[in-house]
This record gives sequence, structure tokens and C-alpha cells, in this order.
Amino acid sequence: MPNSKLRRQIARLAAQLMYERSESEYYTAKRKAASRLGLNFRHNPQELPANREIREEVQALARMHEGDQRDDDLLEMRLTGLRIMRLLKSFEPRMIGSVLTGHVRKGSDIDIHLFTDSVSAVGETLDRFGFEHVVERKRIIKHAEERIFTHIHLHDRFDIELTVYPRDKVGYRFKSSITGKSIERASIPVLIAMIREKHPQVDIPDDEPEAIDRYLLWSALLKPLEDVKQNPQWHPEGDALYHSLQAFELARDECGYDAELITAALLHDVGKAIDRHDHVAAGLDALDGTLTDRETFLIAHHMDAQAYTQKTLGHRAKCRLAASPWFDDLMTLRDIDNRARQRGVEVCTIDEAIDYLRNLESNEDWND
Repeated sequence: MPNSKLRRQIARLAAQLMYERSESEYYTAKRKAASRLGLNFRHNPQELPANREIREEVQALARMHEGDQRDDDLLEMRLTGLRIMRLLKSFEPRMIGSVLTGHVRKGSDIDIHLFTDSVSAVGETLDRFGFEHVVERKRIIKHAEERIFTHIHLHDRFDIELTVYPRDKVGYRFKSSITGKSIERASIPVLIAMIREKHPQVDIPDDEPEAIDRYLLWSALLKPLEDVKQNPQWHPEGDALYHSLQAFELARDECGYDAELITAALLHDVGKAIDRHDHVAAGLDALDGTLTDRETFLIAHHMDAQAYTQKTLGHRAKCRLAASPWFDDLMTLRDIDNRARQRGVEVCTIDEAIDYLRNLESNEDWND
């Protein structure tokens, strides 16, 4: 028969280890606590407390030691998490864990899930906003199954742990190690609604919290394309970055000072480093707020233009496309895209392409 007194003692000691940050995992903390109390947990697993029991003890310690400061910190952590999620919105961020549920303790991390097929794209975005970060790949074996988790650690006012999953896992329901049920998680709109409900005194601006230097963003989104290998049947030239720089070179040579068309040629495939299954939508989401209407149209429809030329586009879609004032420009981009697939062609660097576009804008401003 389980010894309820011993079970509570294990839960309290495990909670103390976790509250003091000696241990971060429930699994390890309760086994270490059991050993310190002289229990052989392998022979007496029924004496081990559930993760839920340990969490309740951790919260009791937090209330006792931190008082009102804990509530203030919880609000600040939620606002910090929201800020980070807004900066990383192209990676479908979801807040999880104690900051979301309110079960924070001293030294709690802000836990956020990201969904992308390119960890380097996350790193480039963090670099752009000036965040020093460390990538950790953690190997966990549980129930004879090995899993590799990719974490990115950074520090703002609080410690933040980003866990990166493949893009196709965005709808997956992860289970809690504490309750065994699907974990609570919040997208940006859900988190904003929750903060307004739980902390009505706070005014959350609707606008993005940071001004975006579009050229730095473009550079950050282009770099991961070097790791995107393409089907040699359609892209014998190699990776997506080489293809994009070829398209840029052709557009620059053939389209004079048409900065918008040259920009669309350079950026039309940036979404391939984020979501290979729908690179157009992913690219437009990542570029949101940095493009003109014409640039947006050209990138949004460059695959439709391919279907148009192959006569596989539906009649209504074909008519809508042809009615656009930018239809001829779209066909020019389509032609450039098709020809930017040569092996051994010399191309410029990302920095050189970005500098060229910066200079075009500067010259336009001066002429105005």
C-alpha cells in the first residue's frame, strides 16, 4: 500500500530542487528526491508522486517566497513572450508552459514552440534583432524511444527557450508530462486576448513593437536558402539561393532601374526555407510589411504564372490574372524564373544584391 506521507515528502523535496533550479525535469527531480529520502524508486514506483503533485508544491513555495512580486513577474513574462512571438511570427509561434498557465516560479523560462524546416532561419531572424542565442540539440530516450529536440536559448529580461519543430507539426497536439492531456498553447491573437482578460489594466498596442529594416530582413530570409536543395529535374543549378541570385542578376541586367521587379526576382522563393509545401504563402507571411503592392502581387502569383504558361490554370483564375495591370511584369518574372537555372553561372553575393537595392532606393529618393 502506498505511503502517502513519504509520497508528500518526495513531492516537497523534488519541488524544492526544481524551485531552486537544481533540477529542471520532473522525471529527474522526483527520483533524486526519493534517493535522498532512502527510497529505492525502482522497487517502489508507487511511492513516486505525479508531476502534478510536484507542480502544486512548487507553486506553494513560489507563493510563500515571492508574494505579489510573482504576479508582477508573470505579467512581464507574458508581455516579453508576446514581444518575442511578434518578432518571430513567420515561424507560427505558440506559447506553452508555466508563463501561459500562470504556474511560474523563480527562474522560470518563457517557453515558446516554433514551426519551421530551417533552424538557421530562426537564428538569422534573432541576429537581425540583436539577440545573442545558443542552439542546443537535446537527445532524450523515453520508453525505449529516442528523440532529438532542438532548443534555442536567448535572454531578454527573462530567459527564453524556443523549441523548434518541423513546419508540418504546427497542428500536432502535444501532450503534457504533468497532466497527460494536450498541452495548453497560445498563438499571438490568443495570447493577446488572454493578457487583456487576465490583466485588464495593461494597454497592448496592436502594431508591431519593432520597426523593421526590410533590407536586413530580406538578407536574413535569403541566407537559409543555401541549405534548400532542389529537385535537379526542375532546378539543375542546385540550391535555392543560387537560383535566387541568378534571378536577381537577370532582372538587374534586363529590367534597368525597376527596383520592384528586381526585388521580386530576388525574393520570390524565400519561403522555401520556411515551408517547402507552400513556399509562396510562407514567403509572403515572412515578408509581410516590407513589400510594395506590386512586389507582393508578383511574388504571390509567380507560381500561378507558371500554371498560366503551361495552360493548367483554371479559366476564371486565368482571366483575373490577365486583367491585372501588372500581368506583363508577372510574365517577365516568370521568364526570368525559368531561365535562372543554369549551372556554373557567376552571381553576386547576398550583401551585394541587398546593397544594390538600397542604392536604387536612395537614388529614387534623391531624384524625388
